[in-house]
Amino acid sequence: MPSVRDIKRRIKSIQNIQQITKAMKMVSASKLRRTQAAAVNSRPYTEKLEEVLGRIVASAGEINHPMLVERPVKNAAIILITGDKGLAGGYNANVQKKALMEAHRLEEQGINVEFIAVGNKGRDYLRRRKKNMSMEISGINDVPTFAEAQRIAKLAVSNFLQGQYDRVLLVYQEFITTVQQRPVVKQLLPIPYAKGGEEKEYLYEPAPQEVLTILLPQYINNTVFHYLTEAKASEHGARMAAMTAATENAEEMLDYLTLSYNRSRQAAITREISEIVGGANALQG
Repeated sequence: MPSVRDIKRRIKSIQNIQQITKAMKMVSASKLRRTQAAAVNSRPYTEKLEEVLGRIVASAGEINHPMLVERPVKNAAIILITGDKGLAGGYNANVQKKALMEAHRLEEQGINVEFIAVGNKGRDYLRRRKKNMSMEISGINDVPTFAEAQRIAKLAVSNFLQGQYDRVLLVYQEFITTVQQRPVVKQLLPIPYAKGGEEKEYLYEPAPQEVLTILLPQYINNTVFHYLTEAKASEHGARMAAMTAATENAEEMLDYLTLSYNRSRQAAITREISEIVGGANALQG
């Protein structure tokens, strides 16, 4: 049975850990509020942009823009978005597993796969498994900026148009609720679009092809920004949930250790009293 001193030392250690987890929970909650607002606000614009894109493509007839044209897939890139830090429950592990499953699926089809790692955790994970990485990006802000999204989008578009990749996929954690996220795979390039929609005829000035030339870079930048923001909101939510659970577990351990400490101290006092009484009786005898 541990001594009173050992139990007291352990109680102090757990109290220190609990202070850290509680502080991290509060910090993550603050970051989540800001990032969640950015993610929610970007959704309507992203959805409307996709709708407009579909209408223009439907009106344009034959599409020959290089960012829209499907071609035989020999080389593919997977942009893996993870966090720079851990202590976020299964946030990083789940999205990493999803990316590896997607890479395995493509490789079974004879497609060469390269990774673009966004986040230190994803980079380290891919290095440990000796996966082919063409680029690594870290230091994304807790509330991502549009410039950071543009950097990733520009890299993907440049390599796609040069023929280095025939398809570019993006794997990230989709934000559902504060305590629920799910890893998803989205095709970034060639740009997926839904033809049709409302049966209406639109007039474009200038021509639809010229509108697409202006619209598509904006669409890619906004799409990457939206996914990046969702990923960061998911990370903050997962970390807040993990730190909440850690704080509650520490409280339970403190209750148990406090009870053990009181029992041990009571037993020690009782033993000392017994020794004193025994010694007094021996002297009287």
